[in-house]
Amino acid sequence: MVLAAAAAAAPLLLRAARFAPATAPPRRRLLSGPPTAGEPPPPARPPASKLADPLGVGTEPPLPWRAAEAEILRDIDPVVQLIKDILHSDRYGDGECLCPKDETVVVEKLLAYHPRAQDKIGCGLDAIMVDRHPEFRKSRCLFVVRTDGVWIDFSYQKCLRAYIREKYPSHAERFIREHFKRT
Repeated sequence: MVLAAAAAAAPLLLRAARFAPATAPPRRRLLSGPPTAGEPPPPARPPASKLADPLGVGTEPPLPWRAAEAEILRDIDPVVQLIKDILHSDRYGDGECLCPKDETVVVEKLLAYHPRAQDKIGCGLDAIMVDRHPEFRKSRCLFVVRTDGVWIDFSYQKCLRAYIREKYPSHAERFIREHFKRT
């Protein structure tokens, strides 16, 4: 690897020596900012549309926005529908724990992506429960019931946002901005 780097750097040194006067001090370029005095600007990179593989070898180009949006919606819709059904139907009463099947989906598809999942789970996960939020009594939400008996609410929307950011990084922010009420 060192030999390859040296071989790649050697033509540049030969080229620089051939075109630079023998008495000129070597030119240095800062890593950021404009070229230093007397240094020509870096060569212009052709537009991405002119490159054979603009993103690199073997990288797929990003999906156009509408196709990506449709893919994200197809991906998250089953979980969103399940959560809406859990929270807004009479399927579960206040203070009731989810059945094992629903709990598995919520833990694997949502809670695992919560930005503070480890803090929420704490000493261990005993169950997922539906209840009224302590401050906002008209809102039903999901709670982690920990093995020490403490229960703490978590936002399924935060979980979805984090999932989308991880799985669809090039379209996540636009999707979240257009499909979620607030961040």
